[in-house]
Amino acid sequence: MAMKHILMAAALMAGLPLAVAAEAAAPVTTVSVQLPTEPLLVQINQVALERVGPKKAVVESTGPAQAGRYRVLAGAKVVTQGELKALPDFSAWGAGRRYFEVDFSAIEKAGVYRVEATLGGKRAVSAPVRVRDQALFTTIADRTLDYFHRSRHTGKGDSHIRIFETDRFADVHGGWKDAGGDTGKYLSHLGYANFFNPQQTSMAAWVLAYTAHASSDLYRRAGLLKRAEDEALWGADYLHRILDAEGYFYTTVFDRWGDEKAERMVVGYEGEEGKYTQLYRSAYRAGGGMAIAALARASLLAKQSGRQGEFSGATYLADAVKAFDHLQQFNARYTANGVENIIDDYTALMAAVELFHATRELRFLDAARLRAESLMRRQTAAGGFVSDGDARPYYHAVEAGLPALSLTHYLAIETQQARRDRTTNAIAAALKNEITITQRVSNPYGYARQAFQLAPNGKAEGPVLEGFFMPHKNETGYWWQGESARLASLATAMAAGRRALGAAMPEGWAGYAQSQLDWTLGRNPYGISMLYGFGKRNPPAVPSSAGDMFAGGISNGITGAADSDTGEGIAFGPGPDDAQWRWVEQWIPHSTWMLLAAVETAR
Repeated sequence: MAMKHILMAAALMAGLPLAVAAEAAAPVTTVSVQLPTEPLLVQINQVALERVGPKKAVVESTGPAQAGRYRVLAGAKVVTQGELKALPDFSAWGAGRRYFEVDFSAIEKAGVYRVEATLGGKRAVSAPVRVRDQALFTTIADRTLDYFHRSRHTGKGDSHIRIFETDRFADVHGGWKDAGGDTGKYLSHLGYANFFNPQQTSMAAWVLAYTAHASSDLYRRAGLLKRAEDEALWGADYLHRILDAEGYFYTTVFDRWGDEKAERMVVGYEGEEGKYTQLYRSAYRAGGGMAIAALARASLLAKQSGRQGEFSGATYLADAVKAFDHLQQFNARYTANGVENIIDDYTALMAAVELFHATRELRFLDAARLRAESLMRRQTAAGGFVSDGDARPYYHAVEAGLPALSLTHYLAIETQQARRDRTTNAIAAALKNEITITQRVSNPYGYARQAFQLAPNGKAEGPVLEGFFMPHKNETGYWWQGESARLASLATAMAAGRRALGAAMPEGWAGYAQSQLDWTLGRNPYGISMLYGFGKRNPPAVPSSAGDMFAGGISNGITGAADSDTGEGIAFGPGPDDAQWRWVEQWIPHSTWMLLAAVETAR
C-alpha cells in the first residue's frame, strides 16, 4: 500500500478524475475510532452467509453475568433460541469484557436474520444478515466489478513516460489505480524488503481472467459475464503494454504518491520516502509470475468467449510464454538480494500451471513440478512454511493463503500418483497448521494468527513469535496495515482445498474460513464492515490520506496497536490523518481476494 503524507493531500485531491470528484469532496476529517463501550454487543457478519454453512455471532459483555440467552429473529418471528455459550477468557484487546458465542448454523432457510442476546438485565440485537445460496458471490459480485471498473486508470498521461535512468519511453496506459488515494500502478511493491511483495495488479488481472473463464456459468446466471470479461481483458491489455521487448514486466508506474514535484515514470522505489531505484524489472515475486498466469488465462478466456481486448488472445499467450522464458533465465537477477525465495516459488508455480493449461506443453508441467517441489521443501514438520534458507517463517499481510492455493492449482494438472500424494499431504498440512496456530490461544473471533520474527535492524532475527496482526517492526522499515486481503486469501485456500482434498480436509476448516470473511464483513470488535456500501457501518471517509471510497471496495482494516512493535493490542483509525491509509484506504488486493473467495465458496 502506498504511503500517504499530508503534504501530498492537496495534490492528490486536485488530480482526482471528475467522475469521482463528488464522492471525494467530503472535508478532511480527523478520525479516531474507539472500541465500542456498550455494556452488551452482538457482532455478526453484516453482509451475507451461506444457507448451508457456519453461521455464528459473537456477544461481548462488560457486566459480571456469566449466563444469558439468545434468540435468532426473522423479522419479529423467533426462529430458534437457547443459552449463550461462554467462551474462554480473553484480554488481548482490552480487559473487562466477557465473550459468548451464538451458533445458528442449523438454520438453513434463506432469509434475513438478526441475533438478539439478553444478559445481566441488558439486551442487544445484531445487525441483519442475509442467508442464501451462493450468498457472498450473489451479494457482492456486481459491486465488486463496479469497483474495478471505477478504479481504472483512464488518463492518457501514461502513454509516453520515461523509464528510470534511461532515455527510453514506454506506453503504459491503462490498468487500475492501486488504491483510493494512489493513482500509481503496481504489479507489486516492497520488493526491496524481499519477503513482503504483494501481488497487486497482476493478481487482480489473474483473478478476473480465471474466474470469468473457469466460473463463467456463475457470472452468466448473475448477468455479469460480459462485465467480468471486459475487466479481465482490460487487465490483460495493460500487462501486454508493460511487457518490455526484452521479456520482463515493468513493476511500477510511480510518482511518489502524487507528489507534483516527482516525475511519473517506470521505476522501482523503496521506503517511506519513496526513493526511486532501478528495481523496476519484475521478478516472479514482484508480480511477474502472476502477470504470466493472468495472460495465459486471458488467452483461454479470449478463446472461450470469442472476445478480446485491444490485443488478441494469441498475443496474450505469446506474451506469457516470452515472459516465462525470460524469467526462467534472469529471475534472480531481478530480485533485490539476488536470491529466490518462497514468493518466487508459488508465483512461478502459478505461471507454469496456467501456461500448461493454455498450451498443454509438457515443458510447463516439468517447470511446475520443479517449483512445487521447491515450495514443498520449504514446508516445516508442523505444516507452515519458511521464506528462505535461513528458516525465517513465512508470513504475509496480503496473500498468506497463496502457497497452499498454488498447490491446489498444481494438483489439477499433476498426473503422477506419487507427486499427487505428496502434494495433497502438503496442502492438508498447510491448512491444518493455519487452524492449529489460530486455535492455540483464546480467540473469540477466530481471527487467523501467524508466526513471525521481528526485524529491529532491517533483518529478521530472534525468536519466532506468534500473534494476531502483522508485526510493525519488520524488514520494510515502515509498512504495516490492516489485513483484509490476507484473511480472504486464507478463506480462499480453505475453499479450494475442500475441492482438492475432499474428506481429507482438516477438522474445522469451514468455520475457520467463514471466520476470516466474517471479520472483514462486520463480525469484529468494532462492528465495522470493511466492504464499503454493505453492512450497517462502514469505515469513515478520510480523503486527506485514504482518497476515494467506492462501493465494492474494501478498506485495509484492523491492526495491532499503533505503538506495538509486535502488533499486539488492537486499533482501527487512531490517526493521525496522514497515517489513516493504514486502516481506512481501499486497496485493490482486498477486493481481488474477496471476489476470488466468493467464487470459490460458490463453487
